[in-house]
Amino acid sequence: MGRKAKVTRFTKLHQQAGFSFSEAIELIDVSRTTGYRYQSGTGEPSGAALKLLEEAAAKRVADTPGWFRFIDLFAGIGGLRKGFESIGGRCIFTSEWDKNSQTTYANNFPDNHEINGDIREFSKNPALIPEHDVLLAGFPCQPFSIAGVSKKNALGRPHGFLCDTQGTLFFDTAQIIKHHKPEAFVLENVKNLISHDEGRTFATIMNVLEKELGYYVQARVISSEPWVPQKRKRIFIVGFRKPNAFKFNEIALPSPDNGPKLGSILEDHVDPKYTLTEHLWNYLQAYRKKHEGKGNGFGYSLFGPGDVTRTLSQRYYKDGSEILIAQPGTRPRRLTPRECARLMGFDRPGKPFILKDVSDTQLYRQFGNAVVVPVVEFVAEAIKPHLVEAIRTRDETVEPARRAAHG
Repeated sequence: MGRKAKVTRFTKLHQQAGFSFSEAIELIDVSRTTGYRYQSGTGEPSGAALKLLEEAAAKRVADTPGWFRFIDLFAGIGGLRKGFESIGGRCIFTSEWDKNSQTTYANNFPDNHEINGDIREFSKNPALIPEHDVLLAGFPCQPFSIAGVSKKNALGRPHGFLCDTQGTLFFDTAQIIKHHKPEAFVLENVKNLISHDEGRTFATIMNVLEKELGYYVQARVISSEPWVPQKRKRIFIVGFRKPNAFKFNEIALPSPDNGPKLGSILEDHVDPKYTLTEHLWNYLQAYRKKHEGKGNGFGYSLFGPGDVTRTLSQRYYKDGSEILIAQPGTRPRRLTPRECARLMGFDRPGKPFILKDVSDTQLYRQFGNAVVVPVVEFVAEAIKPHLVEAIRTRDETVEPARRAAHG
């Protein structure tokens, strides 16, 4: 799925409004052929047509309290998106480079926009991204060149922490925040981000977000076991453009003691192909015995219906050793991809998640790299009142002036 070289006024407007292409052309009563001309820039809608789109967008926002626009960067299979759609958000831009993840994402989010690839193409020209209220990003953790600061000092050159993150995917995220200045952002990463490179990586990130971009930023590590039968800790970094009463660390979390157990997500009938082969099971037992003899805990982990599992990783497809399901009278088995979807909160009663068109190996990788959806929903609910107020305050001051300027 490629990137368009140009975002026309028609495209930008219907994406900002949250309209699909079909909804937009139906609203202004033009054919698909004419709509494609508007979208490609070879034609321009009339002033009346654009005004109709603008008025319809404004009405849609007014009729949907709490409605807001967000973008989904490093989107994976859409875990952050699902969490923020649950509080009324509308995704208007997606970036994910992995083709298999794009397939799963597209199957589960029939969309009003294409899935874009490499985010670096957009950080070079952030204007290609529609205006938005919230930026979501599960950016990868990469080391930064802190040594560059002292070098620039010695040479008498100006520098900043943003400069020191060049070449990393956090830098690309920061460039987009810098250009668009969304009312809020939510960044997600592994809990070890705090200790990565002896804390220097996290310190650099916070300095960029607070000192250089001017946001009011809070971070918190949250574990998933109150919501799903898995111990999975992730850090969430929340930033607001203006100060407010949001206190991330004061929000009470549900007790993990009341969380669900593994039996709640296990399938009743499982294909025998997920049972370990005799060769692999013998190998894992021997590997564990070898390391027990050395006094360490390396090896497989076996779980039953009453347990809470270890963290599901993207390497799960290799041998499943971190989460093996006990099967009385026979060898243990891996979780199925459907069970992984449930373990990560993507697949729930009444909210099925589509698993097709990619291999089990790719699905295991995708869920192992994903966020736990109910945790994101919890964070989103905590943010919602402050976000709604921030957007309302902005619209009361900025939007009337903007409308007056456009006649």
